[in-house]
Amino acid sequence: MMINFRNDYNDIAHEAILDLLLEVKDQSNIGYGEDVITDKAKQLLQTHFDHKIYTSFMVGGTITNKTVISHLLKPYEAVISASTGHIDVHETGAIEQTGHKIITIDSVDGKINASDVKRTLEQFQDFHRVIPKMIYLSNATETGLIYNKSELIELYTVAKQNDLILFIDGARLGVALTSKESDLTLNEISLYSDIFYIGGTKNGAMLGEAIITKHEAMHNNLTYSIKQNSGLLAKGFILGIQFQALFTNNLFFEIASKANQNANILVEGLKQLRIDFKPTPTNQQFLRLKKSIVDSLKKNYQFEIWADHDAEQTIRLVTTYRRNEAEIQSFLRDLSKLI
Repeated sequence: MMINFRNDYNDIAHEAILDLLLEVKDQSNIGYGEDVITDKAKQLLQTHFDHKIYTSFMVGGTITNKTVISHLLKPYEAVISASTGHIDVHETGAIEQTGHKIITIDSVDGKINASDVKRTLEQFQDFHRVIPKMIYLSNATETGLIYNKSELIELYTVAKQNDLILFIDGARLGVALTSKESDLTLNEISLYSDIFYIGGTKNGAMLGEAIITKHEAMHNNLTYSIKQNSGLLAKGFILGIQFQALFTNNLFFEIASKANQNANILVEGLKQLRIDFKPTPTNQQFLRLKKSIVDSLKKNYQFEIWADHDAEQTIRLVTTYRRNEAEIQSFLRDLSKLI
């Protein structure tokens, strides 16, 4: 059986979610999230914040990004993103399909900073161009990195000074917050952004993302946009079940922490092999290897080819809470033989 390092959504769901699904399998619920299960999930989420939040549930990341951006921006307003941002490279033009331009910023590490935003704003000064209105961040980023508190505060300050919306894609927010290098809490993510989402799909859920905003005005009529974008699940209680389970006894953070712990085992093993690579603080690690080595590894392991470089390839290895040390050590032993 192949050992899967391809992504962090390769299992059905954590056992606690499956157990809760079975527990309520005979229960009859109102549709579209207007049910007691969804209410309980929202109440559990609220306990992690010291201020009022407004919550909406959606099925997956792409439709969440598309809905939030199209809901909050006028047709002539645009979103600023790193050139590696998920909305630009992995969403099949979903944002452009709504009529909104993505203004990309080239970044060596996949992150953007306050200076990047200021320079971008200087370039868009008249009615012949779109109005930059939103900053889009991923935390963790597509390159496995995280934003620390000072970076996020600087970006939020620039956003407020220039009447911009700061939106955080939290598809991998769990591994970002539980990283050993993180100095942010879930509550602080809300304090230093306008709207963000908590990713369940890539953190043990069967499906689901939770949109969070502290602004009632941003939440108002969001359900209409979710419905119009075909994102309002008739059996909305299925989403409620995901987040009720994830935020009971801090399971969400436990799952993410385990994924990071497994990544740490992988990183330490790669260091011992003297592999030349730059570790990330989360569950995505990137290795540049000879194609012959990659081809041999593909016989027993699943992973994504991230980039081609003539005779070499960069592969992405993603650890999850389900990977175990024996599987990771197996990969390290096989890699050691090949190099």
